[in-house]
Amino acid sequence: MTDVIVIGAGLAGLVAAYEAAQRGRSVLLLDQEGEQSLGGQAFWSLGGLFMVDTPEQRRMGIKDSADLALSDWMGSAQFDRPEDANPRKVAQAYLEFAGGEMRSWLQAKGMRWFPVVGWAERGGEMAHGHGNSVPRFHVTWGTGPGVVAPFERLVRQAEAEGKICFGFRHRVSNLIVENNIVKGVAGDILADDPAARGVSTSRAVVGAFEHRAEAVIVTTGGIGGDHDMVRKYWPQDRLGPAPKRMVAGVPDYVDGQMQRVAENAGAALINGDRMWHYTEGLANWDPIWPNHGIRILPGPSSMWFDALGDRMQAPYLPGFDTLGTLKRILSTGHEHSWFILTQKIIEKEFALSGSEQNPDLTSGKWSSVLKARLLGKGAPAPVEAFKSHGEDFVVADTLKELVRGMNRITPEAPLKLDHIQSQIVARDAQIDNPFSKDAQVTAIRGARAYRGDRLIRTAKPHQILDAQNGPLIAVRLNVLTRKSLGGLHTDVTGQVLRADGTAFQGLFAAGEVAGFGGGGYHGYNALEGTFLGGCIFSGRCAGRAV
Repeated sequence: MTDVIVIGAGLAGLVAAYEAAQRGRSVLLLDQEGEQSLGGQAFWSLGGLFMVDTPEQRRMGIKDSADLALSDWMGSAQFDRPEDANPRKVAQAYLEFAGGEMRSWLQAKGMRWFPVVGWAERGGEMAHGHGNSVPRFHVTWGTGPGVVAPFERLVRQAEAEGKICFGFRHRVSNLIVENNIVKGVAGDILADDPAARGVSTSRAVVGAFEHRAEAVIVTTGGIGGDHDMVRKYWPQDRLGPAPKRMVAGVPDYVDGQMQRVAENAGAALINGDRMWHYTEGLANWDPIWPNHGIRILPGPSSMWFDALGDRMQAPYLPGFDTLGTLKRILSTGHEHSWFILTQKIIEKEFALSGSEQNPDLTSGKWSSVLKARLLGKGAPAPVEAFKSHGEDFVVADTLKELVRGMNRITPEAPLKLDHIQSQIVARDAQIDNPFSKDAQVTAIRGARAYRGDRLIRTAKPHQILDAQNGPLIAVRLNVLTRKSLGGLHTDVTGQVLRADGTAFQGLFAAGEVAGFGGGGYHGYNALEGTFLGGCIFSGRCAGRAV
């Protein structure tokens, strides 16, 4: 018998296992995937962390504070349910961490950050509403692997010291509950599979297991890889009908099965209808997992059109309001939308989410970043590869040719050249003066007031239809599944609760399976950098509580 069983060897699981071992607890860390997938979804991430009032921010001229961060978070979360009491408490505790010891604690473990702080999820409406008032997205040197590496190293060290044991290819299918207390886990041993990280693996069963412990911590992630489950929880009343076609931003093992096991055993699940899916998804031309999608991280300059060819209004601009834009797109009765941009815009503003799509940042080498983003010709190589090979891209010298290519991709929703042209011409007429009534043009100029955006993320305003800025580029955008914002109901320590609000003794949860803490510490909207940050914080809390 071990002291603590952690189910799920992603970021939250690694942090929880490390913290528990630090307290002298013996830990068994189980995962249904193989050793090659250690680190889970975090490995694939861009490595962004939401932190408050950091040296990186101050060096970029950003004035941030705990009060401003709290205002932004609560304006975005919009907590409005009785069951939001614990999510609210976890959010407040995370903000204290993010504005306090988070950076120094992670730095002591070897993490460092790119000096230009990103400005994600800008909101775009009222100061008291959704969005980040200032840039807070700190990209870790090494991206996702750079976030995982310190905790993998610490866990491996604890393994060498006999404090942590691994059980890979162990799929938990049952919680052992005796006298209303979780006493252990049982499940299937899956056949070894050498498939590369992220690739679908065998589900052939070669044995069974049962392990007992004083405490069990569930850290198995969300439901984004199971699109049927996503549609089951889809908030149609808030976002409109669930898309029939989506691309997958996570591997297919992110299926929510352990969440259901815990719920069936008596754990409370709250806020299942809160979720975070992106509107700028691309079908990956070189996929790793089934239906693999990649998200564009856009700067503010691409013109955004819905499936009917209508330009989308503020705040539904690139990088401003993810869920508002999702609702706006689905209101057309279609599931796709379009960016129209120029070569100058794609070179300066397009980035792709994911460690594998950012080899320069993932390398952690300044020389690679400078060559890829400032000194090289064209867009970064992964972006140019999508432009050349991606099924969602159209490149043309004239708008007529561009619209013809767009209609080849979506014949079910044909666009009218005159309608598209008139809107672009009107926008282009706003570029000749430093004044504008166009909200997006105003937003572009506002973005360039931040030197980080002006340096690497926002193109100088220019006319889309001026041939010297071309060629023209159109990108079909798909809905991309990513994160569950709800999950197992926990208190601030990670203790799982029952439906009546009492503690489910012996059971804890952290990471996405618990809505990144509390059962949904984001509320309705995420401010970005809060997924990895939530895994680290909730994993730390649970590991220190068991």
